[in-house]
Amino acid sequence: MFQAMVRSNKATLAADWLLCNSAYDIEPAAFTLAPEILPIGPLLARNRLGNSAGYFWPQDLTCLNWLDQQPPCSVIYVAFGSFTVFNQTQFQELALALELSKRPFLWVVRPDITDKTSDPYPEGYQDRVASRGLMVGWAPQQKVLAHPSIACFLSHCGWNSTIEGISNGVPFLCWPYFADQLFNESYICDVWKVGLKFNENESGIITQGEIMNKLDQLLGDEGFKARASELKELAMTSVKKGGQSNKTFENFIEWFKS
Repeated sequence: MFQAMVRSNKATLAADWLLCNSAYDIEPAAFTLAPEILPIGPLLARNRLGNSAGYFWPQDLTCLNWLDQQPPCSVIYVAFGSFTVFNQTQFQELALALELSKRPFLWVVRPDITDKTSDPYPEGYQDRVASRGLMVGWAPQQKVLAHPSIACFLSHCGWNSTIEGISNGVPFLCWPYFADQLFNESYICDVWKVGLKFNENESGIITQGEIMNKLDQLLGDEGFKARASELKELAMTSVKKGGQSNKTFENFIEWFKS
């Protein structure tokens, strides 16, 4: 990861401009400091015909039918991207928190999400949560986050996931794993104030009690949803005709053609 970042930083020195998947209005301070970076986002694939081939695992589209059966703003969507790995203790703490929350949840559980090769769930878990919990190997995330049944996004805070979440007005529970995810968490919680952080115990574990407490706190405060909706409006207005990202991209095209 470090070497990849070093190579990337060297490559940027030769560039006149850097295009990025963000919007000026959602992080103006960053772009004021670095005017050579051109925000042209949010870049979303929701209107693209067909399915993208750029996924590591096949998407389970049946989860969309399951979401159709859930009440509005009721489902906890849980997804940790392509690289997060949990030990058995942490995985089971999360599993039990989702069970004890008594809320419907959609949980993306990659085949390699734990460091244990056998069934990582607590004994009898899948039977106990079958009536309100759905675990899938991979999900069509943009469609999931746009679904009216989604209440919040328990996320690793990768940048694509962050952009997709704010573009749909979804509040966050932040569980970063590495790299830029820690900075993204800070933006979500401290700058935009559309999410909450978890606290680890003395053993480095985020306990089921901590997860349930933050879930209740997030979903019990309408301010998070209101701020997320305002952020969505800022982001999506930016890519409309006349919006800041739209104008930035058009200006870049004119520069490129000249």
